[in-house]
Amino acid sequence: MSGNTISEHNGEWWRNCVIYQIYPRSFCDANGDGIGDLQGICQKLEYVKSLGVDAIWISPFFKSPMADFGYDVSDYRDVDPIFGNLDDFDRVIETAHTLGLKVIIDQILSHASDQHPWFEESRSSRDNPKADWFVWADANPDGSAPNNWMSNFGGSAWRWCTRRRQYYLTNFLKEQPDLNLHNPEVQEQLLADLKFWLDRGVDGFRLDAINHAFHNQSLESNPPRPLKLDDNGLPPVNTYEHQWHIHDKSQPENLVFLQRVRALMDQYPGSTTVGEVGDDNTHKIMADYTTENRLHMAYSFDLLAEDCSAEFLRETLEKNRRVIEEGWPCWSISNHDVPRSFSRWNKGFDRETALARAPLFLLMQLMLRGSVCLYQGEELGLPEAEVAFEDLQDPYGINLWPEFKGRDGCRTPMPWFNGGEVNAGFSRAKPWLPVAEEHYHLAVSVQEDDKHSMLNRFRALLDWHAALSPALATAEQNIVDTGDDLLVFERSIQDQGVEQERYFVALNLGKTAAEYTLPTPFVGAEDITPAGFAGSVDGNLLTLPVAGARVFRHS
Repeated sequence: MSGNTISEHNGEWWRNCVIYQIYPRSFCDANGDGIGDLQGICQKLEYVKSLGVDAIWISPFFKSPMADFGYDVSDYRDVDPIFGNLDDFDRVIETAHTLGLKVIIDQILSHASDQHPWFEESRSSRDNPKADWFVWADANPDGSAPNNWMSNFGGSAWRWCTRRRQYYLTNFLKEQPDLNLHNPEVQEQLLADLKFWLDRGVDGFRLDAINHAFHNQSLESNPPRPLKLDDNGLPPVNTYEHQWHIHDKSQPENLVFLQRVRALMDQYPGSTTVGEVGDDNTHKIMADYTTENRLHMAYSFDLLAEDCSAEFLRETLEKNRRVIEEGWPCWSISNHDVPRSFSRWNKGFDRETALARAPLFLLMQLMLRGSVCLYQGEELGLPEAEVAFEDLQDPYGINLWPEFKGRDGCRTPMPWFNGGEVNAGFSRAKPWLPVAEEHYHLAVSVQEDDKHSMLNRFRALLDWHAALSPALATAEQNIVDTGDDLLVFERSIQDQGVEQERYFVALNLGKTAAEYTLPTPFVGAEDITPAGFAGSVDGNLLTLPVAGARVFRHS
């Protein structure tokens, strides 16, 4: 199957592309130690290609003590032995490129591991060559932390160091000290590390928590945030939600640094960047970060939320398009940090309906203005796994259990085979996380030959998307306020101000059938709806059953 060729003619293959995220620990274990690895990824790339995606994004495989499973890097230029070595990585690049797949890798520029040699030197004294490579601050006169900043994982963002007798900033785990990008030497080092991987042949980077790269040097405390109490009248579980984060992230200096990143990327034609940005005003951040020669794409946590109602999506998508005039979004509804969308976005629906709704959301992503990022297992319709406390690995969940169970439920191993294979074919050894029992019957081997399976519906949708007009990539988008459970939007292709084609998309996200009066241009228009979606038209009246959809093209 062929991937998407949209915008390849001008080198912007990333516009409207489909990226497949691989979480290496849980994808495929080739060496039998219970942890997925680079050789395992290499073995499964033909499967990934068969999905019809354009690129893979590989989550961190760098050398790390694994306090946060690779997002705490101790060597930015080497592979952790549990994943293999640099030769294995080179084989992944070679194999992917032979198959026509682009390769995007994670880069963590805002923080490192406390076991990185940089930090070990930095904390050794206040006057060593790397003393200012991390964010250090004196204690308040009473010994308390420099300000009220909170860690994303709960509790104070400051940790005391007895050697320097100062606090260091940790926006995530205490083992992840924040790099001080206000120091030009740090910027130069990080850019050199990006160049190292570009020279090895990677096609781009997914920049983790990139809006955390800079902090306000004044160290001013964040203002309190009005709390949303739960049903018991209690405040949020995570103290991070108790304040507006206006001083500890999303600082203006970041915009200048991202222009330096883009200047480096421009030296490697066809390379790309996608930034993860989470903030209270994500649409503006996405707009700022993807314009004026900064990032190519950005995604936020907006569609990683619990709410997937038509009203919420209308508001989110309309605001995103209004704010992001020239920049470029990347739409993701699942990743390694949130409960799987199959469970998260189907609460209150029975399994049969949930199976019908999953392709509906993929159709939505594919027809929106922007690129798409899928997470491994989405194509199988995997639900969130239940992981017992004694099996938890995620420190985030362990710290906040039981009110928050962490991220392990979306990170359990990929099920490849069912029918007697140990651990669903993921590994011959005991996996680092157990394979969910409910995932065995959803294994790739079970769905491969069933033309009506979720796997093959996803493949068909991606092939359908690849065959659409390349000009649709940058077509205008207009969200229609239907006021009900229908999500309706239009895309229009224009050439020098003259409309060439219009597309009409209607999705029923509700629990009952719905009707909609078609706009005049689409009465009698060409019905290009992908197979598998129910719906009918009588004159100008469109009727959609639950999980029904229709796509029309007028030219």
